[in-house]
Amino acid sequence: MINVLIVEDSPVIREFLVYLLSSDPEICVIGTASNGEEAFEAVKRKKPDVITMDINMPKMDGFEATRRIMETHPTPIIIVSGVWDPKEVETTFRAVEAGALAVLSRPVGIGHPDHEATAWDLIQTVKVMSEVKVVRRWAHLRRGKVAPAPPPPTTVPSPRSPADIKLVAIGASTGGPIVLHTILSELPTDFPLPVLIVQHIAAGFTQGFVEWLAQSSGFPVHVATYGEDPLPGHAYVAPDGSHMGVDRGGRIILSHDEPENSMRPSVSYLFRSVAYVHEKRAVGVLLTGMGKDGAEELKMMKDRGALTIAQDRETSVVYGMPGEAVNLDAASYMLPPEKIAEVLTNLIKKG
Repeated sequence: MINVLIVEDSPVIREFLVYLLSSDPEICVIGTASNGEEAFEAVKRKKPDVITMDINMPKMDGFEATRRIMETHPTPIIIVSGVWDPKEVETTFRAVEAGALAVLSRPVGIGHPDHEATAWDLIQTVKVMSEVKVVRRWAHLRRGKVAPAPPPPTTVPSPRSPADIKLVAIGASTGGPIVLHTILSELPTDFPLPVLIVQHIAAGFTQGFVEWLAQSSGFPVHVATYGEDPLPGHAYVAPDGSHMGVDRGGRIILSHDEPENSMRPSVSYLFRSVAYVHEKRAVGVLLTGMGKDGAEELKMMKDRGALTIAQDRETSVVYGMPGEAVNLDAASYMLPPEKIAEVLTNLIKKG
């Protein structure tokens, strides 16, 4: 059984989450808490396998509760939120900095057409997160501090000039925000390439994610818009509900085509587009996440001459997407986040 602690200040929503999670025979709700203080005490007593954490609560909010739990009783934490107020979204990503592993929208009510899908997403995320062994390998980021880099790999790519490579394409899912933070914060301010990012994240959180990522990493980050010409040294994140790619002129395109691998935006769409347009003049990076989105298309990029990187197993919260890529021989290198940033920096040598 997977023992879950539910932290939510609304009694109605708390009972709704208890009902949803208890409906799965593999999950046991061992307790609830109505604020961060109660959650902190309950974790010490009950030792749950997974915590679902609200953000906006009295006495102690979800960020502070996450920070204290991760510093004293590290436990997989899923942020479950139903409010997209900018301040709450900012606090949500501060909780990610403190060690929360995933961010989900609260499942919609019974009778809503998306009820089953959103309930399934919560249940599956709880199951996957229960298998994550939370250790202090991440010195969970406080502002301005980054985990120390691991030893370098035995080989690194040969330097290329900026003229040889046109952009970096990155795909990420569960566990991705903090990895993207690490990579972007370690790129130089004069990094000569645009970075295109597909991050699987709950609808309504993208704008807040982009603002947090830009502020916390110091790297310019934007929500992508159709037809814009991506600038060197800037990152562009696919907006809610739209695939992102590039046209023959290198401009950003957005599409409402059918989801791929149940995702829109899809990493597969981005990587395939980049493979067709830029071929060997691109870098593809596939980070932590559930499923296989982007794995086959990373292989397509590699086959067309691009440099391809997958996050290594040891630092991936979920080794689904990068693991699928490695199984397909799609990755030229398997690296931890800090080393990915170093390789991207060293790969491009200005003339």
